[in-house]
Amino acid sequence: MTDRDIIDKSCLGDPIEPANIVIFGAAGDLTKRKLVPALLKMLRCGLLHPKSKVIGLLKGRSESDWLESLYQGLRSYAPEVSLADGQWETFKAMCKAVPGDLKDEATYGGLKDALETIDGRSNAMFYCAVPPEWYTTIATGLKCAGLTDESDGFRRVVIEKPFGMDLESARELNGELQASLDESQIYRIDHYLGKESVQNLLVYRFSNSILEPLWNRNFIDHIQISAAESIGIEYRANYYEKSGALRDMIQSHLMQVMTLVAMEPPVEFTADAVRDEKIKVLRAVRPFEKEEIKKQTVAAQYSAGKIDGEAVKSYVAEEGVSPESATETFVGARFYIDNWRWQGVPFVLWTGKRLPRRVSEIVIRFRKPPFNLFDTEGNPPLANALVFRVHPDEGISLRMNAKLPGLTTDIKRSVMHAPYSEDGGDISDAYEVLLHDVLSGDATLFSRADEVEESWEIIDPILKAWKDKLSISRYQAGTWEIEGMEELFEGCELGWHKPGH
Repeated sequence: MTDRDIIDKSCLGDPIEPANIVIFGAAGDLTKRKLVPALLKMLRCGLLHPKSKVIGLLKGRSESDWLESLYQGLRSYAPEVSLADGQWETFKAMCKAVPGDLKDEATYGGLKDALETIDGRSNAMFYCAVPPEWYTTIATGLKCAGLTDESDGFRRVVIEKPFGMDLESARELNGELQASLDESQIYRIDHYLGKESVQNLLVYRFSNSILEPLWNRNFIDHIQISAAESIGIEYRANYYEKSGALRDMIQSHLMQVMTLVAMEPPVEFTADAVRDEKIKVLRAVRPFEKEEIKKQTVAAQYSAGKIDGEAVKSYVAEEGVSPESATETFVGARFYIDNWRWQGVPFVLWTGKRLPRRVSEIVIRFRKPPFNLFDTEGNPPLANALVFRVHPDEGISLRMNAKLPGLTTDIKRSVMHAPYSEDGGDISDAYEVLLHDVLSGDATLFSRADEVEESWEIIDPILKAWKDKLSISRYQAGTWEIEGMEELFEGCELGWHKPGH
């Protein structure tokens, strides 16, 4: 069987150079849950060159044990990935382990020796699947070993969020990384932006002339961007206690989506052109004044309740969580973008755990018609809405008013729905998309240093206002009853859009 025999030619992507894919944290949860399943699917679809190598840095573990754990991880976390027809054996042959410790300078020399020259180049992607406190150590080690030099192939370093925990730490991290790497070599990954539907947002906006005349303050009443989850914090108590929902979801994922919704058309579809427009949006966001933060934000924490009829415990009863914790598991924030297009239009971003459904949406709520011609029974037409479903059932729907059949002018809500995958085909996982982009050198969906710092500058006043909070309101798991959310949407047409309602 040849390398190309395992490739599903129906999903071939653009040709890509072979590369050494080095994973720091190769035995960790992220590698098993996300990275290896994505790489195996990429290989099958032609998005990963079959000559590429996957190099795992291991401490106190044999290569055979590591490969067996990866295989078991595939069976546990990605059962949809086909392991038949020699796919796993082919992928396994691409893998090799390098022993070492992140703190040991000799480790990086060993990595340099392990890089293979393929077709005349020793391209390398270094993936930091480790806690953020190791990022600077890794970047420094790579530079000292000469592994950031691109004379014989590209060198790209991928880091996971959080990119700092506030403005000061974000600036410090950026400075430390840029001391060892060129900014063009740093890929700050946000898996949310790799979702098919988020990327499709740009296509819908900038390839359909029917939307552009309406995409402004004259026709749009407000915009809601949400990420509701039915799960709790799972195994992430140590991280979540330090982070909370504001840092975990609003500062990174949802504010990034907000920039895509609000940005002006770039002059070309290149990484810097797109990111230049995104940073303009962030710089136009109205600063949060201390006296307004209580009105413009909502924070709450889940208590015990039921999800799908099954009892679940409260946040403070989760393993690793302090019984006195005031960490927010739900947050809502109302932003304003002070520019020509969006002046006065509220952007309400909200996210929460242990909610009734797992669903992420972007809701564009339009203004009501200027004259209500059909309000004959005290039941006026509802404002139109354009809804981008990010997850699940990715697609777009337009909610309009239509006449009920018969001898009447009564109105009903009509929904026109366009799924993204009309033929039932697979939608690529976010990590597949983003890993392919790194290997291709396309940084469009990755955050630039100035974006990171600008978003923290917006959020920092909220963090400071909440710093000494001793208590927090509670909401019952499995319900939408969140104190303060209706008030947060005051003045917004039809108020809070709860997914599924």
